[in-house]
Order: sequence, then C-alpha cells, then structure tokens
Amino acid sequence: MAMTVSLVALFGLVLFFLLRSKTLGYGSAFIAAMFGFHLAATGAYQPVTDLTTAVVNAIGNL
Repeated sequence: MAMTVSLVALFGLVLFFLLRSKTLGYGSAFIAAMFGFHLAATGAYQPVTDLTTAVVNAIGNL
C-alpha cells in the first residue's frame, strides 16, 4: 500500500511539472489519466503491478 501511494504521488508530481512547463497539454494529461484508470480495471493490472514491484525491489537492492 505504501509503495502504491508513493508511486501515485510521484506520478502526480511528474504530471504536475509536465503540465506546468507546457510540455504536456491538458488534453494529453486527461487521456493519460483515463488510460491509467481503465488499465487498472483490466486484466493488465496484475502484470503491471508485478513489474512495478520487481523494479522497485531491484532498485532497492542496488
């Protein structure tokens, strides 16, 4: 749970700075957020979660 909350905060912060620097438009940000919500509701949720967990564990072991 703590990893998920921190990743959401990290992605939210990156998204905020991309919007602020005009690198990412509001329409693109909306599409990216909606893609994430819809991806979470599909069967791809578990492999994406497993991949994220593996990457975080690999970084932690460096």
